Amino acid sequence: MGHQSASKPAPKFELSSPAFSNGSSIPKRYTCEGANASPLLAWTTPPDGTQSFALIVDDPDAPRGTWVHWVVYAVPAEAAGLPENMPQKPVLDDGTQQGINDFHKIGYNGPCPPPGKAHRYSFRVYALKSAMNLGPAVDKAGLERAMKGHILAQAELIGLYQR
Repeated sequence: MGHQSASKPAPKFELSSPAFSNGSSIPKRYTCEGANASPLLAWTTPPDGTQSFALIVDDPDAPRGTWVHWVVYAVPAEAAGLPENMPQKPVLDDGTQQGINDFHKIGYNGPCPPPGKAHRYSFRVYALKSAMNLGPAVDKAGLERAMKGHILAQAELIGLYQR
């Protein structure tokens, strides 16, 4: 068996959704051709010291460069995910804040690629060692600047969509 060290490695921080698995197609309900609802997301136990979570969803395959679909931050440390169909409000009841996406809207706007090949949609969750109380309407660039030096772990889930 060998001897075991006192500190076990922390379990890997992972992001998943019951709506689609990593590398598979995102159902139409979560796109501009459906209800445009945000998918339910779940993450595993974060590293010790996590004070909040943030989430960025973007499309690196968009014709004019990466297109941002969702910016979420100040998600409470006790959260284990995000519910389906989150309201498009700047601040939710639990204090979670949503920023501005590249549609110039608050909250989630689903995949809406031009007709043609499938695009990849990157859902990235960050475990942060600060509360990230930035106030509503921050964009991806602003959130990334604020997160610098505060990221304890991150996890990614990729979904595909084509029209």
